[in-house]
Amino acid sequence: MIKRHEEPVMVTRSSLPPLEEYVEMLKPIWDSAWLTNMGEYHETLKEKLKTYLKTPNLELFVNGHMALELTLQAMKLTGEVITTPFSFASTTHAIVRNGLTPVFCDINEEDYTIDVDKLESLITEKTSAIVPVHVYGNPCDVKRIQEIAERHGLKVIYDAAHTFGEEIDGVGIGQFGDASMFSFHATKVFHSIEGGAVAFHDPKLKDLLYQLKNFGITGYEQVEYVGANGKMNEFQAAMGLCNLRHVDADIAKRKVLTERYRERLGGVEGIRLCKEKEGVRYNYAYMPVVFEGYGADRDEIFAALKEYNIFARKYFYPCINDYACYRDQFSSDDTPVAKRIASEVLTLPLYPDLSLETVDEICDIILKCGEKTK
Repeated sequence: MIKRHEEPVMVTRSSLPPLEEYVEMLKPIWDSAWLTNMGEYHETLKEKLKTYLKTPNLELFVNGHMALELTLQAMKLTGEVITTPFSFASTTHAIVRNGLTPVFCDINEEDYTIDVDKLESLITEKTSAIVPVHVYGNPCDVKRIQEIAERHGLKVIYDAAHTFGEEIDGVGIGQFGDASMFSFHATKVFHSIEGGAVAFHDPKLKDLLYQLKNFGITGYEQVEYVGANGKMNEFQAAMGLCNLRHVDADIAKRKVLTERYRERLGGVEGIRLCKEKEGVRYNYAYMPVVFEGYGADRDEIFAALKEYNIFARKYFYPCINDYACYRDQFSSDDTPVAKRIASEVLTLPLYPDLSLETVDEICDIILKCGEKTK
């Protein structure tokens, strides 16, 4: 019999290094009194991440959103930008805050990334870029997106918030497109409490991104751009350096948990799981499950888990093109697949410290819900 958990089981839980390891990292910060403004830890983390992510060019930011917003600014885009409504708010907000118009492309049924078969029909003379999203750790069809972009002379900036450390045929995920944004938020596979980064191809962007995240300052008495405060501080960088030492072990634990979920829920009628692609090194960031013609719907499963103090997440729901802030501008009716998946998907708890016993309990609850209507 499944008992209600005394402590809540959240959909995610931040990975933390041993406390003494982080405290030891803080001592040099105290000694130097250099707390922010691209200090030693900031520069060390940047170099280590270039190696880990297999990218020659990378800049750190205070968070993933500022990384994306300032990268779009650095690209000097105009007009329309094609993206997907099946993402976190940040993706579209970064586009809109740059004075650009988002054009929403529907997602595909297999991995919930942008549907490349529908992408080209949305390109107009006003289109300047594509911002695809690697969803749940599922990489987009990077080859076809690049072909389309080159054919029309468009920039490609990936929202890679979910794909830290992933590779396609041995190539780091940040190597595709013109740039890729990574989020180091506390809930991500790798985090620096808050934080983010951009991997980019054109080395000319290096100085511009650095300047834009520092208010647009280009010299002691010179401000040439309308920038922002997007700097990662030394405490964030220290946490990032600590977590980078443990991230591979964390991913290995995530893989074991994911495999148990797949073992228990895979092949069950009415439950759809994402299929893994050949040649992809996954980070097992999320465990999305789509309930499609199952004995209980997504909301019933969500409620049943909550009764046991287990909190899954309706991620992503609602679609961005149904947000109140974009009312009367867009509609999810224009992206029917994204609208349907958003109403059927549930991401289940997944983090390194989660026990296999709890995974089994979650699966038991879900399977029991499906039996009630039979």
